[in-house]
Amino acid sequence: MENLIALVNRLQRACTALGDHGDESALPTLWDALPSIAVVGGQSSGKSSVLESIVGKDFLPRGSGIVTRRPLVLQLHRIDEGREYAEFGHLPRKRFTDFAAVRKEISDETDRETGRSKAISTVPIYLSIYSPNVVNLTLIDLPGLTKVAVEGQPESIVQDIDNMVRSYIEKPNSIILAISPANQDLATSDAIKISREVDPKGERTFGVLTKIDLMDKGTDAVDILEGRAYKLQFPWIGIVNRSQQDINKNVDMIAARRREREYFAQTPEYKHLAHRMGSEHLGKVLSKHLETVIKSRIPGLQSLINKTIIELESELSRLGKPMATDAGGKLYMIMEICRVFDGIFKEHLDGSRPGGDKIYNVFDNQLPAALKRLQFDKHLAMENVRKLITEADGYQPHLIAPEQGYRRLIETALITIKGPAEAAVDAVHGILKELVNRSISETSELKQYPSLRVEVGNAAVESLDRMRDESKRATIQLVEMEYSYLTIDFFRKLPQDVEKGGNPTHSIFDRYNDSYLRRIGSTVLSYVNMVCGSLRNSIPKSIVYCQVREAKRSLLDRFFTELGKKEGRQLGTLLDEDPAIMQRRVSLAKRLELYRAAQSEIDSVAWSK
Repeated sequence: MENLIALVNRLQRACTALGDHGDESALPTLWDALPSIAVVGGQSSGKSSVLESIVGKDFLPRGSGIVTRRPLVLQLHRIDEGREYAEFGHLPRKRFTDFAAVRKEISDETDRETGRSKAISTVPIYLSIYSPNVVNLTLIDLPGLTKVAVEGQPESIVQDIDNMVRSYIEKPNSIILAISPANQDLATSDAIKISREVDPKGERTFGVLTKIDLMDKGTDAVDILEGRAYKLQFPWIGIVNRSQQDINKNVDMIAARRREREYFAQTPEYKHLAHRMGSEHLGKVLSKHLETVIKSRIPGLQSLINKTIIELESELSRLGKPMATDAGGKLYMIMEICRVFDGIFKEHLDGSRPGGDKIYNVFDNQLPAALKRLQFDKHLAMENVRKLITEADGYQPHLIAPEQGYRRLIETALITIKGPAEAAVDAVHGILKELVNRSISETSELKQYPSLRVEVGNAAVESLDRMRDESKRATIQLVEMEYSYLTIDFFRKLPQDVEKGGNPTHSIFDRYNDSYLRRIGSTVLSYVNMVCGSLRNSIPKSIVYCQVREAKRSLLDRFFTELGKKEGRQLGTLLDEDPAIMQRRVSLAKRLELYRAAQSEIDSVAWSK
């Protein structure tokens, strides 16, 4: 069972070393889950004397006003033999055998945290005492409750101390050691008042009555000690402190304990209670109870620790790795982040992630629909055919077939295909930009570094813009090729009608009849539709080759080239992580270290048992 108290001692020390003081924060706290005994009492209640009696050493600072200004976590370790010594958590390699030096170090360490003012701090001091005269026990000495601020203290000191004490004793794992002086009315006891508020049934409260020997003659504390005046689940324990004269004369603690035993054994009113009175009995009762509580909490602690480790690891994973410090490390880090982004972008195009199918939709629906809307039949209406044929002939009518008219009609029809072709290029460009933005948002590593996120986004869009311009040139060239050189075989297969080629003796304004013009319009429409069908297949190929294929191959190539020219400081500006995230990662890493250490400690105790 002694291993259990030692376990909690180690966990509490680890909590303090890694910044877990149980105060309110955005981080999970192990401190609050650990069973502890909080010592509560008003100023001049004899609280310090009780602790010194349990330890058997005179080691606490004394004086007027608020002497205890930081929580003191007092860990007692029973050793079989050897010289008594003390160690502080902030001085792990230094042993104190002079307990006057311990007292001074408590005062000095308090001043280091709070300054030489009379302010208080929630950061605890850790003190371990090793002695054959103590029981295994951990106590937390809290500042004494007060009702009035004295000179040099802020007006808020009364409420600040009250808040600090409550933060410890409100926790369900806290055992309350309520110190009250017997020479004052119990109804006015600060310790009883505050403990009653947080533990109304007295299930976690041990009542300690001090200064019994200083009560007025003719009065006694039997009603309190027997639980009639104020009932708690655990019996009240009476203590006889050293007098101020004893303290001034440096009366030995062992002698003081002997006097205490003699007082209860020889005083008629308390003789029947002597077996459960005194500081030695108090230490044993608290040690046994603390062991019992710790044992009952171990399964819950294990579950909490395992669950919290998973949560901390998950959040650290979301926050990403910390930034490298050297130029090479920074460059490698940026390249790796960019490769992750590039991989996600390719997954969108290849179908592993959604979005790439929108490009096919442009080719299968948007482009054909746009080509249909061109309405070539209206362009090749009889009046327009007549107008273009006549204009193409100029001052000299054609002899056999209106070849220039044909070319003019075909060219003016095919030129209109440029619009849908460019629209298809722009549509695919828009989809690629959308996929870039989506890939950036899905690259968790880029969320760490806002500047890198912007630079990668800009570089990717610039590349897509260049690919779009190249794609437009290539696609428009496909259309221009079609009207620059016509497919002759198409026209050779058409039936020839020389008679309807025109008769030069007729009037220039009456050289074509309606039937002949309709035939020309029909022939041109058939040719344009044939070319349209061909372009419907070749335009997507050009777009994929110039835009989609290139985006997959070289989206960030220029960015990488420029990146290689940057110096360490310039690379550092790209990795400008939000300071809040950096601090959060450091805090999470420390807290994860704490929980892993706690997991290891608990497992080792469980195996040894």
